[in-house]
This record gives sequence, structure tokens and C-alpha cells, in this order.
Amino acid sequence: MEILDIDNDRKTLALGFVGVGWIGRNRMEVLLDSKYATAKAIAETSEDNAAEAMKMAGDAVITTPDVICNDPEIDGVVIATPSALHAQQTLSALNAGKAVFCQKPLGRTAAEVESIINASQEADKLLSVDLSYRYTKAFGEIYNLITTGQIGKVYAVSLVFHNAYGPDKSWFYDITQSGGGCVMDLGIHMLDMALCCLGFPETEEVKSALYSKGEKITVDESKVEDFARATITTADGVIISLDCSWHISAGKDAVIEAVFYGTEGGAAFKNVNGSFYDFTAEKYQGTAVETVFSGEDAWSGRAGTVWAADVLKGRGFDSVTANEYLAVARLIDRIYGR
Repeated sequence: MEILDIDNDRKTLALGFVGVGWIGRNRMEVLLDSKYATAKAIAETSEDNAAEAMKMAGDAVITTPDVICNDPEIDGVVIATPSALHAQQTLSALNAGKAVFCQKPLGRTAAEVESIINASQEADKLLSVDLSYRYTKAFGEIYNLITTGQIGKVYAVSLVFHNAYGPDKSWFYDITQSGGGCVMDLGIHMLDMALCCLGFPETEEVKSALYSKGEKITVDESKVEDFARATITTADGVIISLDCSWHISAGKDAVIEAVFYGTEGGAAFKNVNGSFYDFTAEKYQGTAVETVFSGEDAWSGRAGTVWAADVLKGRGFDSVTANEYLAVARLIDRIYGR
């Protein structure tokens, strides 16, 4: 991973890691390898996960989230626990004066996200969410094509994220813990990328249909959706369609696509051969296809290293990204009809 230039006498952060399942350990490994951070403490309910994390954590101690938040020697907290815990743990860390890097979703509802943003502003501590696809090289190329006007005015966006497997943890299927199903788990990435490229416009109309095991579900039902279709119209007339699912017969491991249609061409972010990790960026002109990015990209964990570098630079509350997190959360609330 490329080391970002940091103009700061202090070169490393002392971090506490709350939750070190596979994704938590991956983010820990990338942060430690980046040389921006050291692991001072770990909080994890699974002894096996904690033991695996300790293999790379050096002199870290195993403790509780509360002890991590209240340790004056800890600069920031990395949270990778089940979704139901994100809001409370992030609030505790921010209120204790720690910067926070949290897995998505930041909160199960827009109200939870807003309370966290308020705490980040009050503490003047940097809050970042692991919306990781934003940090891929392929998405960077798509963002550049759109924001520099190379495909003209974008008027339609097609978003797809189908996961042939779905989560393997039971809490994902409990709406009180997860806040939602495949939209909350997968759609959040696609919506974030689309809104980012469009400059986070206001949304005018949102229509959605949610399904569980092939049956349409209503807002009143305490079920999570495993298939969702949503159509969003922005205030400036862009139409965005979203399809996402768990356990679908996709013919491959995953289908991940964000396709932008403009007045002068098109642009597409796509996964390669059903991969969850390999992406390509394409530019369209009529029937012609130009590949603008293809190849290896060690993007996993990049969002965390950007956060750590920004904390080392002394950056506190970021109103721009905070409002972006809130905009996505409010849109998801509307897809869920709440």
C-alpha cells in the first residue's frame, strides 16, 4: 500500500480495535502494514478471533470497548462489530474524544447516523465509514470521467449488486440488529458511489419493492429483504435504479455494476468474472468500449489508511463527508419506507 505523505511530527496512531472478525482483522492488518498505526488494545467476544488478531497485534492487550474508549493513550477506535452495536460504540468513542473508523452501516437508521454526526462535530474528531468501493482505482476512474464532463450530463444510473451467497451470520437476518437486509448490506455501497459521482443531489421521489424468499414484504413486517428493487429520481431529474440481492441464482459469485449514462457517452464500474474484489472501469461511446482501468488493485483497507493519515494530519470533524453519510442513510430510510 502506498504510504501517503504526512507533514506531522507524530507518525503513528495508537489504535483500539473493537471487533476483529475477518473484516476487522483485515483492516487491522492493512493499518499496521501502512505504518500509520500500532495496535494498543483489542476488544472481541470470540476467543478464536482475538487469538488470531493477537498474532499481528504485537504488545496489544485484550480488553473491553469501554476500556478502549476511556484509555487516554488511545487516539482512535476501529469498529468492526455487528451493525446493531455501531451507533452506541461509535458514540462512546467520540464522546471520549477518539477519532473513529467504523464499518458500514454507521447506523441502522438516519436518526442513529445523525446522532453520531452530532457527536463527531461536538468532539471535533474525524469520523469515517468503510464505504470501501469508493477507494478502488476503478471507481476513481469512473468518478473522474463523470466529474470532468467526459460523458456529458448524466441522466440515468443503473446499480446492481447480487451476492449469490449472502451473509453467514444470523444477526444479518434479524432486522432489529441489522436495520435491513441486502439494501443495508450491499445497496449502501452502490448508492454511495452513485450519489458521490452526482454530487449528492437531493432526492425527489423514491419507489421500492422488497422481497423475502420470493414474497413481497411490507414496512410493517419484521423481516429483512433478500431482494430489492428501487427507483430514485433526483431533484435535477436523474433517474437511478437499484437492484440488489442475497442468495440469488446469479450464475456467478457476484454481479456488481454501476453504469452511468450521459449525453455524450457512458461509464461503467464492474466486477470481473463474478469477483468480489476485482473491478474494471469502462468508457462507452456508441458501440465502442474503452477500458480505462483493469488490473490488480490492493484496495481492501484503503479507506482505513486514508482515515489514519487524515487523523495524523490533525483533521477533525469533516462536515462534507458527514453530510454524505447522512444523505445515504436518509435515502435508505426512504427505500425502507420509514
